[in-house]
Amino acid sequence: MSGRPTYYVTTPIYYVNGEPHIGHAYTTIAADVLARFKRLEGCDVYFLTGTDEHGQKIARMAESQGKTPQEYVDGIVSSFKEMWQKLSISYDDFIRTTEERHKKVVQEVFQRLMEQGDIYLGNYEGWYCTPCESFWPEGQLNEGMCPDCNRPVEWVREESYFFRLSKYQQPLLDFFAENPEFLQPESRRHEMLNFIKSGLEDLCVSRTTFTWGVPVPKAPGHVVYVWLDALINYISALGVFSSDQELYEKFWPCDVHLVGKEIVRFHTVIWPAVLMALGLPLPKKVFGHGWWTVEGEKMSKSRGNVIDPGEIAAKYSADAVRYFLLREVPFGADGDFSHSAFVARVNSELANDLGNLLNRATAMINKFQKGMVLPPAEPTEHDEYLKTECIEGAKAVKAAMDKLAFHQALEQIWRGIDAANKYIENTAPWSLAKEGSGKLSTVLYNLAESLRIAAVLLVPFLPTLPGKIWEQLGLTIPLEEQTYKDACTWGLFPAETKINRGEPIFPRIEEEEDETEVDAAPIEEAKLPENLISIEDFAKVDLRVGQIVAAEKVEGADRLLCLKVDLGSGQRQIVAGIAKYYKPEELVGKLVVVVANLKPAKLRGIVSEGMLLAASTDNKKQLTLLTVDSSMPAGSKIS
Repeated sequence: MSGRPTYYVTTPIYYVNGEPHIGHAYTTIAADVLARFKRLEGCDVYFLTGTDEHGQKIARMAESQGKTPQEYVDGIVSSFKEMWQKLSISYDDFIRTTEERHKKVVQEVFQRLMEQGDIYLGNYEGWYCTPCESFWPEGQLNEGMCPDCNRPVEWVREESYFFRLSKYQQPLLDFFAENPEFLQPESRRHEMLNFIKSGLEDLCVSRTTFTWGVPVPKAPGHVVYVWLDALINYISALGVFSSDQELYEKFWPCDVHLVGKEIVRFHTVIWPAVLMALGLPLPKKVFGHGWWTVEGEKMSKSRGNVIDPGEIAAKYSADAVRYFLLREVPFGADGDFSHSAFVARVNSELANDLGNLLNRATAMINKFQKGMVLPPAEPTEHDEYLKTECIEGAKAVKAAMDKLAFHQALEQIWRGIDAANKYIENTAPWSLAKEGSGKLSTVLYNLAESLRIAAVLLVPFLPTLPGKIWEQLGLTIPLEEQTYKDACTWGLFPAETKINRGEPIFPRIEEEEDETEVDAAPIEEAKLPENLISIEDFAKVDLRVGQIVAAEKVEGADRLLCLKVDLGSGQRQIVAGIAKYYKPEELVGKLVVVVANLKPAKLRGIVSEGMLLAASTDNKKQLTLLTVDSSMPAGSKIS
């Protein structure tokens, strides 16, 4: 066995009642990025995904299509595997609940719990939601509808086996108290604590009205409840209770289950209770991420707005899809997939910031040094800033990834990329070349080094762009052998390297104009205000939620307050002319809107690193800061 630290990450196993969509892709991309980052750190990683294939809903759908349940699920499973291939998902195992290795473990778990009295035979009479495969007490129904999906429930009456979930109410509360980081983000933790405290009822864990499921051992006619069946995948894939438990002993307990917020209850109440009953360790963490809407509306087939991430990846690249989904919103918050926002962010950050940086750097190395990266010579006054931004940003990536703050990790990587772009403007290599300055080789070496660091850090996020950067830089050390430590170390670019400048690695997305739409609704330019801006112009403004953590008056300036504002990825100092309207103590704790990409400026000798948004009357007698709902975490993007 390897002496390296281990890391076990899972997605939910996806219910095969339809083709994979952006919600499935979001969880899986996040898990893939986390797995790749942990490999970059040197961990021995096990990344599990798969499909949940049993239940009444599947049986009904198969029947409606004139197929056997197995024929139906086989077809859907293939579409999931194809999607993960298109999105470059590097899973280590794909578990299916129809596999024998899984069914054997489910039956073993059921038998053990039955023998020790944690599962008993009774009669179930109550409400059941077939689309959610969930049982609901009448008091939890929403005007007679399922509280999760708001669809009709069915009255079910049948002989059933029950799991003594109520027995584990206090142990679960104790576990939550002793492990405050178990469920993230914090808002989900409060929801589940309230759910547990409201009282847990024993859970019906078998059905007799259909046969598509894992048979209950020694109980003809009973099949295992689909959610109990599904949750066991996390240990059945590791070979628990088998003759070969090496994977289980190596990787369990799981480091993190990544799930959508709608299934947090199953993963943080039912699953831990089952593991407690089995005497097995509980997962270290469950993270319930948010949902995606499309152009501001909930995804649904009837609206025709279900996003196929495979189609987007085929048109724009898997890199673009992965980058947008993890950069656009904090992982715990809800997000909206807007085509214009997608194009604007990809063009601004992948094409302009990163792609153009590589293009400019390699063009100058070719032109001024005949394609050779020479060793640094005479230093410039801007070198230390570039080095600090690249290395401090790289070191901050780990802290962000440990919090599953993928957007913050990318922000930290972009610290180095942004600094390198500013470095070009500040050092003006074209002028140094004209002057014959010894600083030129230093500047071009530092640009190559900053690109090397960016390429290594982006390996977990972008499956193809880092390799293209590596190739154009002429680096012969295999990229797959690079480590996170290499990305946090300045000066590893081998001097005297001959670059291989090629085509732009990420051309801007140029959208074709819909001529029929333009002809049908012509715009009279003469009637438009002169100060209109394009969506591309608006996309350049990075608006973020910031929390004011400190405020004080600026000495000698009646109008100015100096604020410390937390933007999630770190604190900024912002000087604002609002002293006439707010006392410093009134501001601490407020969630405000910040222009996060404004160039720093000095006001009364104090550096201001952003701007707050406010509404005011024309005569300035009234002014109110724009604030946001308290549930939004600092750093959330406003769009």
